[in-house]
Amino acid sequence: MQALRRWIYWGPAATWMVLIFLGSTGALADSRTSRFLAPVLRWLFPGIAEVTVERLVFAIRKCAHMAEYGLLAVLVLMGLNGAFRFLPREWCWRRAGLAFGICVLYAVSDEIHQAFEPERYGSPVDVLIDTAGAAVALLALWLAWRWQMRGESMGRVQGRKIRAAEVREDLCR
Repeated sequence: MQALRRWIYWGPAATWMVLIFLGSTGALADSRTSRFLAPVLRWLFPGIAEVTVERLVFAIRKCAHMAEYGLLAVLVLMGLNGAFRFLPREWCWRRAGLAFGICVLYAVSDEIHQAFEPERYGSPVDVLIDTAGAAVALLALWLAWRWQMRGESMGRVQGRKIRAAEVREDLCR
C-alpha cells in the first residue's frame, strides 16, 4: 500500500511526459504550429514583416520547449518529494539534481524520438533549451522556497516557532 501511495505522486509527471511524447510527433511540428501562430501574430500586429513573423514563431516555439521542461522539472521534483506541493517543506539539492537529471535524460530521449518522426527532426540545441527550462524552473522554485522560509523564520507558522532543522536546505529524507 505504501509503495502504491508513493507512485501516485508520480502521476502528474508521468502524464506530462506522455503529453510531451505525443507533442513530439508530427502533431506539433513546426509546419503545423506555424499555421495558427503566424495568423494570430499577423492579426495582433497588422503590417508585420514576414521575417519578423518567422522569428516570433521560432521564439514562441523555443519558449514553449523551456516551459514544458520547466513544468516537467517541478512535477518530477514533486514526485521525488512524495507530495503534491509545488514548494517543498524542505529543500534537498540531491533530489533537485536528480529531478534535473531525469529531465535531461527525457529531453535526450525526446529528441531521439523526434529524429524518427517524418515531420520532425532531433536537435541537440533543443536538448539544451529543454535543459535550460528545467534548470530555470528548479532555480525559481528554490528561490521561492527560500523566500517562503525567510518569511516563516521571521514569524510563526501555524502558531508555533520554526525549528532550525526545518529551515536547513541540506536535509533529505
